[in-house]
Amino acid sequence: MISLSAAMSSDPLRLWPGNAPGALGSREADVPTLTPVWPDPHSASGAAVIVCPGGGYGSLAAHEGIDYARWLNGQGLAAFVLKYRLGSDGYRHPAMWQDLTRAVRLVRARAKAWKLDPHRIGVMGSSAGGHLAATVLTHFDSGDPRAEDLTEHVSSRPDFGVLCYPVITMTGEFAHEGSRRNLLGDAPNPQFVEYLSTERQVTPDTPPCFLWTTGNDPVVPAANTLLFAEALARRGVSVELHVYENGPHGLGLDGDPKRPGIMLPWVSEFRRWLTARGLSR
Repeated sequence: MISLSAAMSSDPLRLWPGNAPGALGSREADVPTLTPVWPDPHSASGAAVIVCPGGGYGSLAAHEGIDYARWLNGQGLAAFVLKYRLGSDGYRHPAMWQDLTRAVRLVRARAKAWKLDPHRIGVMGSSAGGHLAATVLTHFDSGDPRAEDLTEHVSSRPDFGVLCYPVITMTGEFAHEGSRRNLLGDAPNPQFVEYLSTERQVTPDTPPCFLWTTGNDPVVPAANTLLFAEALARRGVSVELHVYENGPHGLGLDGDPKRPGIMLPWVSEFRRWLTARGLSR
């Protein structure tokens, strides 16, 4: 029998017991993982978030990964930082989507062992990581009961989403070209462009979301966030949206390395949202 302490290790977990689907080799870059970051068990709420760092599908930004995870721990949530495969390592869609989809299934499948509520598992992403989160918020399934791998039996639908200055659209003047190129290549398939323009893929079954951005983001235009928020509202999905007047791209929690620990306004709004939804302690 596996002890609780062993089951709740903080070591990175491979998403698949063998090679990931479409793996190009066995390098570290070819092995997607989840790194658990656990809250104090006395204040744990039972909710969990899978955190997808940004980086234009070409890198992974630590301040949008482990920093968010530690903050979430302070609110009583378990966090899992996703290391997903990247365009800079030769990967294209659907590898990234497969990684996050599998991560949602894995956390849900192990929820009992990890003392988590399988109905309170969310995804959180920033910039391109926000796009990745949005692809799983809009493209999920209830699982495959015929699969030999029991993890594949469970649903990949997140219960909520948190998108921070996300890339959303793959088309038009507001598309982030670097993310699109790393995700789809130099000559993307038009069907994938449509399928991964997530503002066009929202349905009434898309989970509730918290969104924020800055109005003058010079890298990923705020219109991306607005497009997704509008699509959610139009289809009757609960959404909370915050657009702050000023701020560069990639702010994260505090935005100013000269003032560490001074949280940005969105953080208190996010804390309130988590509490209102019964996700935090």
